[in-house]
Amino acid sequence: MNNFSYLRPATLDDALRALGDGERRDVLAGGTTMVDLMKLGVVDPEGLVDITGIASLEDYELGDERLRFGALARMSDVGDDDTLAARCPALTESLWKAASVQLRHAARLGGNILQRTRCPYFRDPLYACNKREPGSGCAALDGGTTDLHAILGGSDSCVAMYPGDWAQALIAFDAVVEIASAAGTRRIDFADLHVLPGDTPQIETALEAGEIVTAIEVTVSAAMKGSHYLKARDRESYAFANASAAVGVALDGDTVSEVRIALGGVASVPWRARAAEDFLMDGPLDETRAREAGRIALSDANPLEGSAYKIELGASVVAGALMTALERAQQEG
Repeated sequence: MNNFSYLRPATLDDALRALGDGERRDVLAGGTTMVDLMKLGVVDPEGLVDITGIASLEDYELGDERLRFGALARMSDVGDDDTLAARCPALTESLWKAASVQLRHAARLGGNILQRTRCPYFRDPLYACNKREPGSGCAALDGGTTDLHAILGGSDSCVAMYPGDWAQALIAFDAVVEIASAAGTRRIDFADLHVLPGDTPQIETALEAGEIVTAIEVTVSAAMKGSHYLKARDRESYAFANASAAVGVALDGDTVSEVRIALGGVASVPWRARAAEDFLMDGPLDETRAREAGRIALSDANPLEGSAYKIELGASVVAGALMTALERAQQEG
């Protein structure tokens, strides 16, 4: 690790000024990923701007019509909130299953959604990686191990998987991201925050230089109480998903009046399965239809040899999540 400058501003304005003063600086928010990448030599900023001292970004609000999460709210605080668990189980379950207890106490929500891929070739400078070094090639596509790689949203340049959990619940419920810069504040749909790899896998988000995510907002919807996050992984303790699903269901009698389905562990970005949602809308939901929805959700998969197992696993995870969500929706009815 090379020498770098370190700043810990107390206000958002000070942080934005620090990011815009000409030095090549990265934002530090919890540090559970950034520090690792610096130690591995994958990233090499000239300086870090530690925003964890900005108290105004730590709060979160659970309103009747809107949920608002400050970017520096701790994963542990939000994940352990009983009120949120009752109102939207998928949001808390995806935080609980995202990391160990120790990491949840350190990690912040804004940093969590911006975490980098866990592709082993990205994290090892000895291997070719277009995301780490554009134009160098992709070791995964060139005969490498691919059991944890994406089967949706990949390209001829990169098949790295987005590793997060909470992001799946956010994209399922149409979250919006608030972003600040020296020029002011803008808001974008969470679905537009992460960028498909295409020919430029080194560009991972829609954030511009000098911008900081300050908050995440979710509009309350009928499908929140009948929601569930299901994660299949190699071990039950802290591990990244082989396949996961964040779903929500609302019913009008026996008919699906609202449904949300998002996939994790299988795609290069947080992935919304809209075709599967369309299949279920305005019809009944039972195990047969849940399994068909799972099949539809993975129907566009383009796996490599090592990741082909994710098609069947992902479909089963979607179906299982839907059946739990259905049970919760029925209890609400």
